[in-house]
Amino acid sequence: LIAALLPLPALAQTVLDHDYRPLAGRQPVNLATAYGGKVVLVVNTASKCGYTPQYEGLEALHARYGARGLAVLGFPSNDFLGQEPGSEEEIAQFCTLTYGVRFPMFEKVVVKGAGATGLYRDLTAATGVAPGWNFHKYLVGRDGRVLAQFPSKVRPDDPTLVSAIEAALAQPRAKAR
Repeated sequence: LIAALLPLPALAQTVLDHDYRPLAGRQPVNLATAYGGKVVLVVNTASKCGYTPQYEGLEALHARYGARGLAVLGFPSNDFLGQEPGSEEEIAQFCTLTYGVRFPMFEKVVVKGAGATGLYRDLTAATGVAPGWNFHKYLVGRDGRVLAQFPSKVRPDDPTLVSAIEAALAQPRAKAR
């Protein structure tokens, strides 16, 4: 099973209603405020993983669909065999110099277990699936609900993922209240 499309009940709050610092930054950003109304692809990343070349494909998604309302958000994590050991400054430099990453990257987080950060607790609760490895992907719709999750082996250019992104982008933006 590549992706699980999830018919979820409306949530009292969006899964994006959390504050995180940009990678190597100081000022937290509320994800719901910054990315509300967009289609969001949340990805836990690592610099020393067999899936690390997916940064290139994630950047391609960001470039291809950003103007249509897609936001790719990366969250470095050292949860899987210590594959993200560097400081936030080192991670930022690696992502920029090695893969030309321009999509938003946020502070290093814990994505699984009891110590998982709020965003990943909510993503796991919404899907029933915690990341099993680096580069696990969660697709969040314009309304802030999780639409699907994709395991690490699903590359950013996989037709199933691209179709899910395009379907989410085709949905109308919510009207302001």
